[in-house]
Amino acid sequence: MINFDEEIAKFQPSLEVEQAEDVINNNDLSDITDIIKTMLKELKDK
Repeated sequence: MINFDEEIAKFQPSLEVEQAEDVINNNDLSDITDIIKTMLKELKDK
């Protein structure tokens, strides 16, 4: 029979998940608001 407490104690997340989490959290992505602000500024400056 599986001892779930023992299995959970041995669990270690894969490096790929941790690396992906770091990339996602540290990535400064533009959202639609930023894109619209940039477009409006460019139109205004013309």
